[in-house]
Amino acid sequence: MGVLVVGSVGLDSVRTPFGEVEEVLGGSATYFAVSAGYFTDVNMVAVVGEDFPSGHISFLKEKGINLDGLERSGGKTFRWRGEYGYQLNEARTIETRLNVFEQFRPKIPESYKNADLVFLANIDPELQLDVLHQVKGAKIIAADTMNFWIEGKREALMRTLKEVDILIINDGEARELAGEANLVKAAKTILSFGPDILIIKRGEYGALMFNEKAIFSAPAYPLENLFDPTGAGDCFAGGFIGYLASNMNLGEQSIRQGVILGSVMASFNVESFSLERLKSLDYKEIEQRYREIKRLTFFEDI
Repeated sequence: MGVLVVGSVGLDSVRTPFGEVEEVLGGSATYFAVSAGYFTDVNMVAVVGEDFPSGHISFLKEKGINLDGLERSGGKTFRWRGEYGYQLNEARTIETRLNVFEQFRPKIPESYKNADLVFLANIDPELQLDVLHQVKGAKIIAADTMNFWIEGKREALMRTLKEVDILIINDGEARELAGEANLVKAAKTILSFGPDILIIKRGEYGALMFNEKAIFSAPAYPLENLFDPTGAGDCFAGGFIGYLASNMNLGEQSIRQGVILGSVMASFNVESFSLERLKSLDYKEIEQRYREIKRLTFFEDI
């Protein structure tokens, strides 16, 4: 049944040292869905306003994403404006206008409720819990969150984490959630909250995977051209979760392969603004970059 993703779809305005764009396609569910769609079927639940361009709908459909759960509501679409300096690991938010997203209450279509894998993108943890009450027997539940929810809705977030198999967050969020500066200690604490697997995204420094038995470190792919990191974390999650959904295997080898594919998808995303690079991406390019990362990290025993 593929992946069910619940999150935001919006319009982004972004400035980096390498250029600037106005009101381009964005949102956590968008980036995730397009990335995951290279590996599995994707069903999306989100909301847009009456001003959302029809061309973006066409693009998402062309990518094979099921939009039966995309609600078009009266009002304006969610908008985010931000900028990056030469240190591209963190955005500075200039403006956020929630618009129709402020009243978003996910309604899961019947045709989505039997999804094997559910990804709860970065939304209110109370809404994440509500989604879990609507789905039927998902085999794998994965989630993202952010500092805003860690600080403002910790109790609800902790209830959500008890239901989650995989948590995907960045290093700053991991430290704040665990109350630990050291990421290894932080990971141990977070795993005690409920998830079986923790992925910590570290931007240009790659990603770390933790479970009860192992730690896996994956590098970021070294890029010559890097334009816009917006959505890279969601593309990472899409590649990782999409691959897991394609084989429904949580074995050690599969998890490691998924982490590398997540890094691959994030690396393509940052090569252009919005989803422009993923519009033209071919699966053979994904396979080639996967092999390149493997060569980068290979070494012989002493």
